[in-house]
Amino acid sequence: MEDVRYRVEDLAARSGVSVDTVRFYQARGLLPRPQRDGRVAWYTETHVERLDKIRELKAQGLPLAVIRRALDGGSDPAGQALVRALAQPLADETSREEPLDRAELEARTGVPRALLDVLEREGLLVPNHDGERPYTDADVAAVQAGLSLLETGVPLSELLALAREHDQAMRAVADRAVELFARYVRDPARRSAESDVEAAERVVNALRAMLPATAAVVSHHFRRRLLAAAWERIDGHPTEVEGQAG
Repeated sequence: MEDVRYRVEDLAARSGVSVDTVRFYQARGLLPRPQRDGRVAWYTETHVERLDKIRELKAQGLPLAVIRRALDGGSDPAGQALVRALAQPLADETSREEPLDRAELEARTGVPRALLDVLEREGLLVPNHDGERPYTDADVAAVQAGLSLLETGVPLSELLALAREHDQAMRAVADRAVELFARYVRDPARRSAESDVEAAERVVNALRAMLPATAAVVSHHFRRRLLAAAWERIDGHPTEVEGQAG
């Protein structure tokens, strides 16, 4: 008996998702490519099962990058436990923010899609990893703040150049911070814990303390440096300003 075959519209209806979601998962490598019969694409029960598994893992709070590794057998149980434990607290922190897709972000900000693409490419706009609705109200506010800078007379080309420099610097700092966390917090917890659950709990508790603290330190330091640079440009006394900044 031959397997049941579905067109993309039938597969989407069978699995309770949209056609765009099916194609999005396919583009992200979560779904295998369909079989082709001329110009018609055919999906099978394998695709139905994969979509059911994706829905199950998403309900556990796993982002798509982790789901893909889990589907391919490359995500260990301890890693999945860590992500599940971490996802809910992060979701709670932004529970008041409605998730948005690109079209909704465009509508909320009034910024054309082409310009949003530029902002994202240059690091001014950083979407979440879970890509169907990767933006929030905070991204709307960030884009609007960028527009307010343009209204003051700063050329877009100069703003984008500054964004590139800032993004490169922040990537380096973030990578270094994650490296230190992995070396001195995550790896020791995994080695010394008696179970995956205990290791996950230790690491998540550490992250809950470290994430807001790190963000506060970085934000405070950048603001002080920005004010010091502005005062230096006006007054020409950087040493005196830096002394006052503490």
